[in-house]
Amino acid sequence: MKSIDVLGFGEPLMELNSVLRDGEAVFLPGFGGDTSNAVIASARQGARTAFFTGLGDDAFGRDFLALWDREGVDRSRVVTRRGGATGIYFITHGPDGHEFTYRRAGSAASLVTPDELPRDLIAASQVLHVSGISQAISSSAADAVFDAIAHARASGTAVSYDTNLRLRLWPLERARAIIHAAVAQSDICLPGLDDARQLTGLDRPEDVCDAYLAMGCRVVALTMGKEGTMVAVPGDRRLIPARPVAAVDATGAGDTFDGAFLAEWLRNGGDPFAAAAYANAAAALSTLGYGAVAPIPTRERVEAFLAASGKE
Repeated sequence: MKSIDVLGFGEPLMELNSVLRDGEAVFLPGFGGDTSNAVIASARQGARTAFFTGLGDDAFGRDFLALWDREGVDRSRVVTRRGGATGIYFITHGPDGHEFTYRRAGSAASLVTPDELPRDLIAASQVLHVSGISQAISSSAADAVFDAIAHARASGTAVSYDTNLRLRLWPLERARAIIHAAVAQSDICLPGLDDARQLTGLDRPEDVCDAYLAMGCRVVALTMGKEGTMVAVPGDRRLIPARPVAAVDATGAGDTFDGAFLAEWLRNGGDPFAAAAYANAAAALSTLGYGAVAPIPTRERVEAFLAASGKE
């Protein structure tokens, strides 16, 4: 019997989000980092969760430890590095959406090595969730993710992978090679359409899904923003409609989708179509507030939203 539902591994980042207050832009502190966001989303849906990373021995690192404690995320195996730094990022908003500025070079998370992996925790988890960003931050982190995936597969732990392409961190050819090598060893692939088009060179969502299934995944959930999510398994492919809301900030919506999808997939016995419908609702609700973590909804809120829309 596995004691953890979803274990995340990646880089947490302190968030400073620019919002208007009395006509002036101010930066509100918050939390980010794709896999951390996803694990918190899973926790808020009632999943048993854990997170592994490296943190700086600094105020931001301590803030993350307190955050995970508040959210009920097991952070007992997180490595705190003396003299290390916890990464940060800034969000600004304009007519084309939100823009990110990062200060993460040499972060404590990027220094994680395969030898530091919590192998017992990986084996005790139902799902290991990692991403392209988890691998892009350094060569040692990329190696550690591959090692974690291999140990998960050997331990009967499913692997979930969000491609999350960030070309500021690495060139496209290297990203494509590493991300697709990881996807080929994953059970669940969670790409966004824009990233997937760059990575695969394909345009049609149907072709993207088929390409990732051909690599060996059991489930592909391709998020497409307002167009919904295309979910594919061998022999079946369906478009799950988006949930329209008056969005104010899409930061972290994809991460919320990931965490809600995994929690619901485990809860409903492995139905990816129902999990995507639930996750679309959670992601929509997460856009109603600013920042990546604060607006992530609880299960109670998602279920109330689904009931009110009459589309459970």
